[in-house]
Amino acid sequence: MQTLIENVNIINPFEDVKTSQSILIEDNIIKEISSKISTKSNVEVIDGDDNYLLPGFIDCHCHIFAKGFHKEENMANPLGIHFYNAVPHSLQTINAGVTTIRDCGSADLSFKLAQQRKLFIAPKAHLSITPLSMTGGHFDLFLPSGFDMEIMYPGFPKGRCDGVEEVLKKTREIKRAGADFIKVMCSGGVLTVNSSPDFPQFNKKELKTIVKEAKANNLKVSAHCHSLKGINNCIKAGFSSIEHGTFIDKKTSKKMAENDVSLVPTLLVHQFLYENGFPSWDNFAGEKNQKLKEIVKVHKENIAVAYEEGVNILMGTDSGVIPHGHNLEELYHLVDIGMSADEAIACGTINAVEYLNEPIGFVGEGKIADLILVNNNPLDDVSVLADNDNILKVIQDGIVIKN
Repeated sequence: MQTLIENVNIINPFEDVKTSQSILIEDNIIKEISSKISTKSNVEVIDGDDNYLLPGFIDCHCHIFAKGFHKEENMANPLGIHFYNAVPHSLQTINAGVTTIRDCGSADLSFKLAQQRKLFIAPKAHLSITPLSMTGGHFDLFLPSGFDMEIMYPGFPKGRCDGVEEVLKKTREIKRAGADFIKVMCSGGVLTVNSSPDFPQFNKKELKTIVKEAKANNLKVSAHCHSLKGINNCIKAGFSSIEHGTFIDKKTSKKMAENDVSLVPTLLVHQFLYENGFPSWDNFAGEKNQKLKEIVKVHKENIAVAYEEGVNILMGTDSGVIPHGHNLEELYHLVDIGMSADEAIACGTINAVEYLNEPIGFVGEGKIADLILVNNNPLDDVSVLADNDNILKVIQDGIVIKN
């Protein structure tokens, strides 16, 4: 099957815009890019109408099953709702121009298989299945009431573990469940009660054990971590990425850059929650809001320092904590810390795919045809991408899935 996209302007980060181009896609691969292409008679032709063609974006931190992580909803809903939520969330993510996600906890192998089998429109997925959490740590959802609110079912292991032997076994269980990478809760967080973002979680021996076992299986390890001490513990242990990184400083940023540890700052999520709050029925809203006040003050400033020190930054949104479909608003926040539009777009395309080691994220011959068509040039104003109405088409594996 061949598809020809005519009359488009191609945008790749750090390259001049290629104007009035045509792109020939065969099956799911970009076969040719030229100003004029000869094709077979039965080719499907798409008129690009002089709009702008970019690679499909990669959201490196989201939770595709999640809808706010409200414990009250987990109590009220049958388990099936947990899975069905992924269908509208996936469509919202695709409509926002994101064709691949790195799910940092909640989605299981069924989602990845459903996407591959085209059971519904969804982004491709790299899965962590469920995060590792220490007893009393972030995402230990055992409440003082004695009720455990962690979702659990066959094929989805419980994440709680303590000590070298338990974290070793749990890492193996997560891999067995189909994980593409291991996610570890290495500091307190906003959404879990009785835990502070300031403090590290898991000890150094536990962290090194997780990394050693993951690397033996060629898996990277990612840390949810706000705490400065926690970030340093993760760097020493050999983690591949830090998620959030709220209290990072200049010295630690240099260490991250020297050790090739990537940062996924998720600037959007804290700002969104701070501005929009939590539902009135959320019994834990007061404690969460207090933590947000502390985080929002320093997060943007510290991430700007990390950027200035040369830390490799990837685009991630924490969608699922906030509503899905706002993904490319993160680019505006990246520009707001000092990035150029090129640099911000790179965080969600070429930087992300280098980290994931996938042949996507670039409009080039031989690459997989995951593409978006936009009605204005985002290099002039990156906020164009934040409005889903400006994303005219989304193409995944050579097939138009938003038109």
